[in-house]
Amino acid sequence: MSIKETDTLVVGAGQAGIAMSEHLGRAGIPHMVLERSRIAERWRSERWDSLVANGPAWHDRFPNMAFERTGPNGFPPKEEVADYLAAYARMIGAPITCGVEVEEVRRLEGRKGFAVRTSDGMIEAQHVVAATGPFQVAEVPDMIPARAGLDQIHSSAYRNPGALRDGAVLVIGAGSSGAQIAEELSGAGRRVFLSVGPHDRPPRAYRGRDFCWWLGVLGKWDMAAPAPGTEHVTIAVSGANGGRTVDFRRFANEGMTLLGRTEGCEAGVLRIADDLRANLDRGDANHLSLLDAADTYAARHGLDLPEEPQARARQPEPDCVTHPIRALDLAAEGITTVIWAVGFGVDYGWIKLDIFDERGRPLHHRGVSPERGIYYLGLPWQSRRGSSFIWGVWHDAKYIAEQIAIDRKYMEYHESAAAPSGRRA
Repeated sequence: MSIKETDTLVVGAGQAGIAMSEHLGRAGIPHMVLERSRIAERWRSERWDSLVANGPAWHDRFPNMAFERTGPNGFPPKEEVADYLAAYARMIGAPITCGVEVEEVRRLEGRKGFAVRTSDGMIEAQHVVAATGPFQVAEVPDMIPARAGLDQIHSSAYRNPGALRDGAVLVIGAGSSGAQIAEELSGAGRRVFLSVGPHDRPPRAYRGRDFCWWLGVLGKWDMAAPAPGTEHVTIAVSGANGGRTVDFRRFANEGMTLLGRTEGCEAGVLRIADDLRANLDRGDANHLSLLDAADTYAARHGLDLPEEPQARARQPEPDCVTHPIRALDLAAEGITTVIWAVGFGVDYGWIKLDIFDERGRPLHHRGVSPERGIYYLGLPWQSRRGSSFIWGVWHDAKYIAEQIAIDRKYMEYHESAAAPSGRRA
């Protein structure tokens, strides 16, 4: 069997893999990108029909190409995002091969580099970049038994209200996905229960500027690490319907039933934590803190932006908050579908090296593994708050390419120094 060789193998052709290819190409580093399906596949087949980007088109993009169909202040639909990434890959001439899955990466014995087994044969690479991103394995907790007779799906499998069985719907998780799906279902006339955990709830826009802009000028995108205890706090923000602030009290006042965190299930009855009000108050505090910071910045820098006192208005407390539900009988409430919007896990089982923590998450510093030659790209908080966004991953890819170039320089010197004296550079 013939073995292909390359300096750097990039695994995955989503936004991370494409950004990585651009910077490797600029640095003149030979590489190949393998994608098991299509470019940006998860945007096409693992997102609901009405999904749009959570950031406006002017902000959440690569530096060298704008979105063509959506105006700068709009929120591109998922198919446009996928088309954008495919067009960008063509523009930079990324050497992407689709339909090839990487099955195993092992260290070469007695020499530098890695043996990579793929569905299309073996590859030897000096460097491997795992650009598979943060959304790898859909997490569906084993909490509600199958005998309950419900349809249970992950948010990545949800498509639209009409695709669900008739009946009420329970959405568990109130980050961006859960909030948007619950609002869409409620707007379609479904009876919806939404289980709300701890979350941040920024304004969609304030004083005429999107919250992405405010995070930028306030330096919050460049936070190098999350505050203690907030590493996995979800963010409830939406670009749906032209973009508006997620407000869970508004959801409830329009007919949705809010619940606290879902803790367990016994005999078809869910146990609900008594934390709904605390979670909503925490989201409100986060909302107000950004408004305060924005007001301070605008005053300090003399920005002529219209004041917006209504952004601080609080919806009336709905009955489900003043009289919280602690036990939810699924059958009695007519719930036929549960949508788990609780995030994703990672799967690096194909990397056969001892470089992961006890949960299987990669050990790294800014994407550089303790195993020289292995790198990661697209991880949340890889180097800063914005790392998992399209623009953020582009900057992280630049750093990874620089590290690969440094490693190549050391090896070039080694090979030159080891050559016969007459052949030294």
